[in-house]
Amino acid sequence: MAIVQRIVPAPPDQVFAVLSDGWSYSDWVVGTVHIRDVDANWPEPGSRLHHKAGPWPLSLHESSQVLTCVPQRELTILAGLWPLGEAHVRIVLEPVAGGRTRITMEETFRAGPLRWVHTKLNDLVLHRRNIESLRRLCDIATREKSRA
Repeated sequence: MAIVQRIVPAPPDQVFAVLSDGWSYSDWVVGTVHIRDVDANWPEPGSRLHHKAGPWPLSLHESSQVLTCVPQRELTILAGLWPLGEAHVRIVLEPVAGGRTRITMEETFRAGPLRWVHTKLNDLVLHRRNIESLRRLCDIATREKSRA
């Protein structure tokens, strides 16, 4: 399991606004190169976003589904990347003094070959990927804050 944290100088509602915009996922989720469609009720449980991941010509057309959503607090997604597998991704937002937010992202593979090919190298790559994803998420949330 890869767990990363970051504090962003924006309140939880501002960060959650980015998470609630399914069309923004390719802007901050490393490896997602294009959002093909987003269910109108995103991020309600059961809703999906349809994405393309990986470089051309090896791009995979997949979808990710919301498992749980507590507005301004938590979002849990089952992210598909078949035929490689699927990942359970949990993002928790905690208010921090000064109108800031601590973001915790936990990701673990739940099915498919990636679940069985578990090595320290894979953990390191996943950890670095999620650090960069949170950096991008923070940049977007901060940019949105300055526009408000």
